[in-house]
Amino acid sequence: MITSELPVLQDSSNESGATDAVGLSMSISEIEEPEVKGKKKRGRPGKAAQSTNKKPRKAPAEKSVSVARGRGKANGVVQHNGDGGDPVTLFEVVRMGKSAMQSVVDEWIESYKQDRDLALLDLINFFIQCSGCKGTVRIEMFRNMQNAEIIRKMTEEFDEDSGDYPLTMPGPLWKKFRYNFCEFISVLIRQCQYSIIYDEYMMDTVISLLTGLSDSQVRAFRHTSTLAAMKLMTALVNVALNLSIHQDNTQRQYEAERNKIAGKRANDKLELLLQKRKELQENQDEIENMMNSIFKGIFVHRYRDAIAEIRAICIEEIGVWMKMYSDAFLNDSYLKYVGWTLHDRQGEVRLKCLKALQNLYTNRELFPKLELFTNRFKDRIVSMTLDKEYDVAVEAIRLVTLILQGSEDALSNEDCENVYHLVYSAHRPVAVAAGEFLHRKLFSRHDPLAEEALAKRRGRSSPNGNLIRMLVLFFLESELHEHAAYLVDSLWESSQELLKDWECMTELLLEEPVQGEEVLSDRQESALIELMVCTLRQAAEAHPPVGRGTGKRVLTAKERKTQIDDKNKLTEHYIMALPMLLSKYQADSEKVANLLQIPQFFDLDVYSAGRMEKHLDALLKQIRLVVEKHIEMDVLEACSKTYSILCSEEYTIMNRVDIARSQLIDEMTDRFSHSVEDLLQEAEEADDDDIYNVLSTLKRLTAFHNAHDLTRWDLFGSCYRLLKAGIEQGSMPEQIAVQALQCSHYSVLWQLVKVTEGSPSKEDMLALRRVVKSFLAVCQQCLSNVNTMVKEQAFMLLCDLLTIFSHQLASGSREGLQPLVFNPDGTLQNELLNFVLDHVFIDQDEESQSMEGDEEDEANKIEALHKRRNLLAAFCKLIIFDIVDMPAAADIFKHYMKYYNDYGDIIKETLSKTRQTDKIQCAKTLILSLQQLFNELLQDQGPTLDRTSSHVSGIKELARRFALTFGLDQIKTREAVATLHKDGIEFAFKYPNPRGTEFPPLNLAFLEVLSEFSSKLIRQDKKTVHSYLEKFMLDSMSERREDVWLPLISYRNSLLTGGDEDLMSVTSGSSSKAASVRSKKARPAVHKKRIEESSVDSSWLLRNDTLPTPGALQTPQLTSTVLRENRPAEHLPDPDSEPGSENDFVHNPQMQMSWLGQQKMEEVNRKDRTGMNYIKARSNQGVRQTVRGLMEDDAEPIFEDVMMSSRGQLEDMNEEFEDTMVIDLPPSRNRRERAELRPDFFDSAAMIEDESGFSMPMF
Repeated sequence: MITSELPVLQDSSNESGATDAVGLSMSISEIEEPEVKGKKKRGRPGKAAQSTNKKPRKAPAEKSVSVARGRGKANGVVQHNGDGGDPVTLFEVVRMGKSAMQSVVDEWIESYKQDRDLALLDLINFFIQCSGCKGTVRIEMFRNMQNAEIIRKMTEEFDEDSGDYPLTMPGPLWKKFRYNFCEFISVLIRQCQYSIIYDEYMMDTVISLLTGLSDSQVRAFRHTSTLAAMKLMTALVNVALNLSIHQDNTQRQYEAERNKIAGKRANDKLELLLQKRKELQENQDEIENMMNSIFKGIFVHRYRDAIAEIRAICIEEIGVWMKMYSDAFLNDSYLKYVGWTLHDRQGEVRLKCLKALQNLYTNRELFPKLELFTNRFKDRIVSMTLDKEYDVAVEAIRLVTLILQGSEDALSNEDCENVYHLVYSAHRPVAVAAGEFLHRKLFSRHDPLAEEALAKRRGRSSPNGNLIRMLVLFFLESELHEHAAYLVDSLWESSQELLKDWECMTELLLEEPVQGEEVLSDRQESALIELMVCTLRQAAEAHPPVGRGTGKRVLTAKERKTQIDDKNKLTEHYIMALPMLLSKYQADSEKVANLLQIPQFFDLDVYSAGRMEKHLDALLKQIRLVVEKHIEMDVLEACSKTYSILCSEEYTIMNRVDIARSQLIDEMTDRFSHSVEDLLQEAEEADDDDIYNVLSTLKRLTAFHNAHDLTRWDLFGSCYRLLKAGIEQGSMPEQIAVQALQCSHYSVLWQLVKVTEGSPSKEDMLALRRVVKSFLAVCQQCLSNVNTMVKEQAFMLLCDLLTIFSHQLASGSREGLQPLVFNPDGTLQNELLNFVLDHVFIDQDEESQSMEGDEEDEANKIEALHKRRNLLAAFCKLIIFDIVDMPAAADIFKHYMKYYNDYGDIIKETLSKTRQTDKIQCAKTLILSLQQLFNELLQDQGPTLDRTSSHVSGIKELARRFALTFGLDQIKTREAVATLHKDGIEFAFKYPNPRGTEFPPLNLAFLEVLSEFSSKLIRQDKKTVHSYLEKFMLDSMSERREDVWLPLISYRNSLLTGGDEDLMSVTSGSSSKAASVRSKKARPAVHKKRIEESSVDSSWLLRNDTLPTPGALQTPQLTSTVLRENRPAEHLPDPDSEPGSENDFVHNPQMQMSWLGQQKMEEVNRKDRTGMNYIKARSNQGVRQTVRGLMEDDAEPIFEDVMMSSRGQLEDMNEEFEDTMVIDLPPSRNRRERAELRPDFFDSAAMIEDESGFSMPMF
């Protein structure tokens, strides 16, 4: 609530000097008092000259209704006290926006001339309603109440149920309303600027109202009034600017007239000019008083408002004032507010500051006035180029660019360097803005004519030579050579002319430098070639490099035409230039590898269309020379890819290129066959030349086999011979073995492509199967090779081939490929797992020692980690696709915490995928991984574990992390979690203590780890798991309280969170039903409602006709809880029967009994034998109370224990239990997992006698 009165403008002629002060105690009624010092006050008639157009105030019954309009009219002002029809308020007129704002304002002005109070009342209600307030200010309130009281009254009537109000409501209608609202205020002041705003009534009233509303605690009032006041101020600034212009014109006219000689001077005109100047000065003073009142009464308070939108409005408008009327506002007194707000915590406000400053720095004439501000806040503006909000950073860079344009000396070299590196930013708008800055600073020609003349003297066709040299130097100095594509993309929009000057780049590379010109160094040539290739890619593909942008966008027609033109231009130039470039740099592998990427950007039709086959032959000749001269894989792969592009069937040059390629392959295979024969014959006596001949040719063939089908040359045979010889003799060089493995792998894949694409014969299938089988055997043998590189290569190829030739190969319509399916045997699976454990999960100390002494230690560590991650991912794929048995993942999962930083994401994804495949098997794998860690700990520390040690804590933390992966939906994972507890309990009691039963089992401490999963059990499952735990406990164990028994105590306590009956049964050591019976009166009434609303315990009402029933009880019909609510007592179910879908279990042979169901069967059997006589002795009333008590006990915790993340999950749970409400319904086909839960522990068919415990199949 507003407790202070609304501030109102004081007398503008106050001699105290506070002409812009705002009083805090003056009300509307006080403004109507007599004038002070000759100034007019609100409510009083003004001077005769200003009041001639005002009509006497009419009585309410006499007021004109001509301005009132119906809802369907275009515009109008409401009639407040008339008896007109359905009125339209000013707010509704502006909101609908169907009328021209000029006519709306003109009509309001006409009503103001007829009755000021009513018109102002309409304007006041307009501001109130624009704030979203439903209240209305009446004429009595306007005349008799103070402004503060009016605002307080409106605050009380404000609808606080919704936080939205017109300025914040979404949608195009309200966005248009905001525009109309601002336009209305602007037009209102513009139309009133010659008379009404000077009557000291309208403006005083409006400013007083907006000042009071802007100080309100209601956000809607504060926001709306601030926007209105700032737009009002903007309109007044425009009026003040016009007055200033008129004053200057009048002063010039006066000076010109006064300077005339006495005979020609017109004294009457001088007097008129003096009178006009005086009036203009008075009006200027009035406007300045109004602006000062708004600025000091509203702006200085609201520019630091708690709401970011309000602060942004203030800053945006002050920027408009400074640009519009720079003589008055562009000074440090106002600029400081923008400078201070540059530090605002909200990006929206900082953004408005920067845009306001951009509007000022765009005008170079204003730079002298901004000099002091620039020196004071330059560092802050430069630092904002690294703002966390990308939009703010972009605008900051643009502002720095404008500062640079205005004054070269304003920014230091350090300031510029802070912006330079942003051209490598991954966020494209930031990088493009930084590229514009870089272009302005370094790549703009300062004297184009002189540079063109210099280029002509040097024989160059382009004057951009020096700029390209500067670009190369900048790229080298940035030391980010792998990010050339990012640099080119950053400069693409601002420096396209420079970056597309491929003729100049080629001239710099091919021509000898002229006298006096510095020669490009080797590094500079490499950098220029790399940049040149990136510009070609950008022009040909017309989209940013990988990592910038969200993907390929659809090009516009203009962009598409530009792309085609650029592609034709670069093709025509480099078809002739590329062979020359390759000839010059054919010995440099780095340069050649980059140059060989150029043909992929060609329009290859130009070769035939332009009759340029001779240039194609020259290119093929150079590529052949490169292949013969280099054995680096990146160069060979670039040559292979170039041949592949030129051999595309869609181009007419394909035959010419195919002949050249075949000739090259023939020569290499022939050379390879002879060198292999020589190497195998000489065996251990082979010299380095023999090894080099084999290795160099094999590298070339492997690179080509990757992109070309070379199966007709039968490279697999020679490679297989090399591998077998290496395995048998153990002396094959590692590089040859690695390349032979890779080449053989490509050969197998190309043969598979032929088989899958055509209709192969049985002989082809058998031949490929023999090839795959022999190659898999060789790879398996290579896993035991002494050389790490060979082992890693064999491991990766094994994983890839096992994935390709898995059972999925024959899925779908490919049943004919079944003979090609290979499943790894246990031996191979163990070898693969051991390889992962030995080469992936290695200690950091070992890695550091292996890297010790290396100059590029950090880079090598990163590369080694990347290689290990690839190895782990390859093996995890085998687990995910069910190629390797899931228990093998236990050895992976147990390293989750220890190697979380290196492999945490891979292991977590593997865990998620395996759970989707089989929840229960995944849970068994998790518990197995914890058991392995526990056994390792026992081996290290012995049978007596220190439960406070970091190793035990680590296992518990790992268990906690595993438990979190089960999520919040306990219904979906209940069987998996129960299975996990079963395996954990069996493991804990597996080995009894050799010293006797009074000592805990050797693995009992594992129960403390297992307790981390207890929270994932629903209440009913906790009972079942606890019952299963009691089977392993001796009578004496439950009474032991020594420290060594604490794991058992804590685990039992984690299972006993279900209710009082659980505690009683544990204390007594018995599961008797009588101990858990509570009367209906002992339960709160809310439990009954829960039973009625939940279908989960409807299975309690289902029973087997063969079960023994208490004397007078009849077999109930099969109905739900809701239908049976009012049945007589004889229809109550047997209290011994457990909830479940019995007939589903008995009559449906497809239904598999789960472990939970079997445990419940045993529990019910035991309860039946111990409690049947007691139940028979009870009366019908006692039975009713017992059954209701049991129903309530089991129904209550369903929604307490199961943590649901949303209402949708809650409905899913109800939906699941509804499946068991009618016995005869078959399992839902759409809910297979849930159907499998039906015969769990709620099943009354569990009364079957089964003393053997787990004699039935469980999993």
